[in-house]
Amino acid sequence: MLTEERRAFILHEVNDKGSATVQELVAELSASESTVRRDINALARDGMLVRVFGGAVAMDGAVQQTELSVIVKESINVEEKRKIGKYAAELVVPGDYVYIDSGTTVGCMIPFLHEKQATYVTNAVSHAKDMVRKGLHVLLIGGELKENTEAIVGADAILHIQKYHFNKAFFGTNGISLTSGFTTPDIREAMIKRAAVQNTRAGARYILADHSKFGQTSPVTFAGLQGSVVITDASPGEIYLRSVDVQVVGSKE
Repeated sequence: MLTEERRAFILHEVNDKGSATVQELVAELSASESTVRRDINALARDGMLVRVFGGAVAMDGAVQQTELSVIVKESINVEEKRKIGKYAAELVVPGDYVYIDSGTTVGCMIPFLHEKQATYVTNAVSHAKDMVRKGLHVLLIGGELKENTEAIVGADAILHIQKYHFNKAFFGTNGISLTSGFTTPDIREAMIKRAAVQNTRAGARYILADHSKFGQTSPVTFAGLQGSVVITDASPGEIYLRSVDVQVVGSKE
């Protein structure tokens, strides 16, 4: 396992459980104790978690400054993202004018998208390629290419998006917070997301996020909680259910 992948796994375990011991991580990663300790120290220096005696604890709502690469994101919560993507894809019907955001969770929709009588607008180069291969009608936003997320950003992209009016839109997010709303690390991506949110009718803005995104905050808010529906894999708890419209995949409610 690559160093970046191993550290992403450690960060996910700590955020998901609230804490993790060195011994637990050694067993789960099949790595040496010294390697795990070095990884924890590096993550603590980057402000991603808090190092304590014998392990690490989550930042407890602190702002997460660092953005993981697409390759690392694709290796986290794979099955949960697949279920979310499948559910979201089934919401697209003939005649829809759909915005498809960049990001790995939204990307999990694409294998399940089959509606060819819909139009798909996206700022993600990789998503556009995958959808075109499926024979879908795709419009790719123009602008500056952001390398680590393969997303189109910038002023030209915002102006392009503002020309459209979407009746459904699907977004990824790095964090969901009761105080900060939906957040992402990069101001450029946040502005793109915000433009698409504003040009999509309330109630049809779908945020695709696995359970680990709840309680997390990235530096830039792109939307408030109202007017959007979060599609996730597990109930986030009563405190969120009172404030956010949540659809749990597989839930009978």
